[in-house]
Amino acid sequence: MERERRESQSRRAEHIRQMKRRQLIRRRLIIRCVIGIVAFIAGFSSGWFLRGTTIRKPVDLSAIQAPSWIDQQFLTVNPYSRPGTKLAVINGIVVHYVANPQTTAQNNRDYFEGLKNQSGSNVTSVSSHFVIGLDGEVIQCIPVDEKAFASNDRNGDTIAIECCHPAEDGEFTEETYESLVRLTAWLCQELSLNQEDVLRHYDVTGKICPKYFVDHEDAWKQFKKDVKKAMR
Repeated sequence: MERERRESQSRRAEHIRQMKRRQLIRRRLIIRCVIGIVAFIAGFSSGWFLRGTTIRKPVDLSAIQAPSWIDQQFLTVNPYSRPGTKLAVINGIVVHYVANPQTTAQNNRDYFEGLKNQSGSNVTSVSSHFVIGLDGEVIQCIPVDEKAFASNDRNGDTIAIECCHPAEDGEFTEETYESLVRLTAWLCQELSLNQEDVLRHYDVTGKICPKYFVDHEDAWKQFKKDVKKAMR
């Protein structure tokens, strides 16, 4: 009887050891599964987050050289149109319209220059890096590595382009449009940007500017396609 009792106890002890071993194996498998699932979700989420994200190469803004078709007429450094503030990085290009039909690129550039003579409390701060005229001429008013007063909260990381137009509807002439596409594509290439980094003033603040591209969403989409094509 004693022998049978001992054998029974031994069998129970072995059974308990096997159960604990199986439980340990199950726990290890569960832990491995959980770790695998977490790793999968983390990898998937990271890939999803990075999808469509542009990794931009560093750009030395001071080293950018304007092509010959850009007429550089830099404004005098002053508090109202060219503060001389250096930009650390450019993350976008903002398109505007001058909202003053029939004025030329030179008219608008000279208006910016005249702001240096302001005094009193009702002063205006406004400018743009580039102005494109009715005949497609391009005047650069401010170096690309400096701040302009054009795009509100995005003045600190964008380039501004003002476009002249013949009528109140804000539609650009063919020459103005072609120069806008050419200038925008060149800037995108120099600044390591793409057409999705090109904005309307409207996209920044909700202001109806540039009017024609706000009133005609299809024209704006076509413009960005034309910029992409010009970059090839």
